[in-house]
Amino acid sequence: MLAPEQQQSYEDQGFLVVRGMFNPADLAPWSERFLDIVEERIPPAKDMTVMRDVMVVKGVVDPETPSAAIAKIQDFHNDEVLFDGYAKHPSLLDWVEGFIGPDIKSIHNMLINKPPGVDGRHPLHQDLLYFPFRPADKVVATWTALEPCNKENGCLVVVPGTHKGELLKHVNMNWEHQNMGYFGADGVGAHEGRVHLEMDTGDTVFFHPLLLHGSGINKSQGFRRAISCHYASAECTYLPEMLNFPHRPYLLVRGNEHDGGI
Repeated sequence: MLAPEQQQSYEDQGFLVVRGMFNPADLAPWSERFLDIVEERIPPAKDMTVMRDVMVVKGVVDPETPSAAIAKIQDFHNDEVLFDGYAKHPSLLDWVEGFIGPDIKSIHNMLINKPPGVDGRHPLHQDLLYFPFRPADKVVATWTALEPCNKENGCLVVVPGTHKGELLKHVNMNWEHQNMGYFGADGVGAHEGRVHLEMDTGDTVFFHPLLLHGSGINKSQGFRRAISCHYASAECTYLPEMLNFPHRPYLLVRGNEHDGGI
């Protein structure tokens, strides 16, 4: 699935956008599942976290609908619609295999909901902060737009080439409203080299865990939603001394286990 020029672009830039990877029929069940969960038509799956936006929790914003209260749901590995439908999607795994090899584990997954009317920013950060696995080159993120994502509604921003650096110190930003766990790389700020990734429905970006990336405020009247999964090669080494966040199950989604790996 991965052409040589795409591989080279990923190695140079730290990310690769694949346009039109999923069609509307693929995406509809995942969007519907999100609404079924947050509108309480079905209970959250075991281990799933349904996270309200901090401004809703503090009472600063009174959401008009249940979905307008939610920042994201994460750890959907026990939800067959989301996990089997997205994280184990054969076409997605074909691409993932091109980046990290054939023995693939899911290490984190989430559906991100950026409602209108809240701050919702995520400062520039590196995802390797959250994962105690090495080498970093054997970890990759996927992020798929469930609807158009643009500057107005707070699309992803990336800083090309920063995956070639080290894992930076991360801190809570000095913002009035910042969601829990939305850490930022210390001293990076807005970064003049950032690029906005405007994406249409079904577009997917793959990116390196050291790539600086984040997202802005949703200034539109609609929602900005995306579904995401992080994968690591089963050959990776698990380093418990680097575990900064709660343990999650690491589920083999393609290939074979490796002795001594994660």
